[in-house]
Amino acid sequence: MIPDSSISVVPQFSEKTPVLKLGKTRTIRPIAAAALRGITFHENRLWAIDTINGYLLQVDPLNDNTTVLNSSRWRDFVGVTGLAIEGDTLWFTRDDSVFFCPLSGETDPKRFVSLAYPANGIAVWKSTIYVTCEKAGYILVFSRGTGQEITRFYAPGIGVENLTVRDEELWVCDSAEQTVYCLDRATGDVLFSVLTPFENPTGLAFGSNSEGEDATLYVAYADREPYIRDNPNADLELQYRDRTFIHPLYYHFNSRDRYALSNGYLVEMSYVEELSPLDPIELKNLEWRMALPAETQRQKVRQIEPIGLPFREEIQDGQRIAVFQFDELNANERYVFGWKALLEVWSIKYQFVPKDGENLPPLPENFRDRYLVDNDNLAMDTETIRKAAKESIGTETNILRQMYSIRNYVYDRLSYGIKPHIDPPDVALNRGIGSCGEYLGVLLALARLNNIACRTVGRYKCPPHPLKRNLPLEPDFNHVWMEFYLPGFGWLPMESNPDDTNEGGPYPTRFFMGLAWYHAEMGKGVPFERLLSQGLPLTKEQASIGELAINHVRFTILEELQPE
Repeated sequence: MIPDSSISVVPQFSEKTPVLKLGKTRTIRPIAAAALRGITFHENRLWAIDTINGYLLQVDPLNDNTTVLNSSRWRDFVGVTGLAIEGDTLWFTRDDSVFFCPLSGETDPKRFVSLAYPANGIAVWKSTIYVTCEKAGYILVFSRGTGQEITRFYAPGIGVENLTVRDEELWVCDSAEQTVYCLDRATGDVLFSVLTPFENPTGLAFGSNSEGEDATLYVAYADREPYIRDNPNADLELQYRDRTFIHPLYYHFNSRDRYALSNGYLVEMSYVEELSPLDPIELKNLEWRMALPAETQRQKVRQIEPIGLPFREEIQDGQRIAVFQFDELNANERYVFGWKALLEVWSIKYQFVPKDGENLPPLPENFRDRYLVDNDNLAMDTETIRKAAKESIGTETNILRQMYSIRNYVYDRLSYGIKPHIDPPDVALNRGIGSCGEYLGVLLALARLNNIACRTVGRYKCPPHPLKRNLPLEPDFNHVWMEFYLPGFGWLPMESNPDDTNEGGPYPTRFFMGLAWYHAEMGKGVPFERLLSQGLPLTKEQASIGELAINHVRFTILEELQPE
């Protein structure tokens, strides 16, 4: 606990300091900042708190010019996480307490309230104070006049949250969920949510430009990134450095179709096979089939062109397929062939709640033979998988709650591990370790045994570096995830494994009915690649794609897009 008189704010600007006007939105990188947490706009100035250095910063959004406003008392602001300005009063959170003081710095801050747990973020709306507390799991609402708690709202996510207020809306960012939520300020009900383009959002604020256009939502991010340090006294070292910046969050909520889009990117993706057989082989009348990118609510295909060799396009179960034809293929030949696509990709989050999983129409009849059966070595007839299918849902009958329970059941029982091949779901579940493909197999088997139609989607994720433009980026691995079918609406996405979250939960819901911009969708419910010789599918024993060719996958991020 810190004494009430130990903090003093002394703003370092005068009447001659120019008023900052926001023009074209851009990434803001405050100079010398290590980890930004709370941010706010006040009289067209951006204020931010650097929780590591203890700097209260004023930043020019147009050129990143940075001023430290508490140059003589920075130590007292180390650990501050939330920041808000209302009128001529500065509010902030540190440790388990909320403080306030005049912007003029004429008097020391006073303690407003102390919590049972650490206070994370703060927002102020006239006579109402909103405070987030991750450990309590609530947004606490206080009366400014009495300091008494008025009510509390459930925190929409599981991570550390910060917040801001705009009119009748309460906006909350969650570091673990990679999500910004728009809440009704009076009730705390979630109106919609959007995924952020970067991980670990730590603060947010609305800023308007000088032309009076709609305010832009800016989100702060703070994280650490690996880099190779050239140590003159030793070999090259893998080190970590702080990474923090502020970036506009663009979003569009489609209330009719129940989804929200956020920051999109124009991406060039290429998938190419380099023919290089490991063993002698001769195949006649060969069709080499590759899935092409799909048209979805979050992915638009501007252009597709062949690489190396021409292809014809076919439609298989509603999916676009490139077919390369070889009259004869043998081990002495070398080819490079594939496709290049120009894609618009967006983050998407569907806005369904448990009540939407009740009183549903029946599943389309043709879905049963395609999406409720074991058509991919799913071990659905084994005792291990049948028992797990029953345990995973218990007595739940709501389809959305069932799918959520199945997800958590699998996440609880598997740890992520990369393997050279994919084992059946019963083997993976008994072992307790699985790759993304093995996670997916278990999820598909348990969902289908519970009459939830689902299918495989993949196949790659663009390296998630949207600020690295016009540079070729290569993914480390391929990737698969799934979609499950909500009767009366359609297909909803879900990640196959818990990604980089801690094992044991609670698990973020960011990719439950949501996908980040870097997912490239193709091959929905159909093989990504397949070989046919003289019209018949080849088995792996006859010819394995991995033994015939080397694949080359490349993404290039060209520009950022705003939803209309």
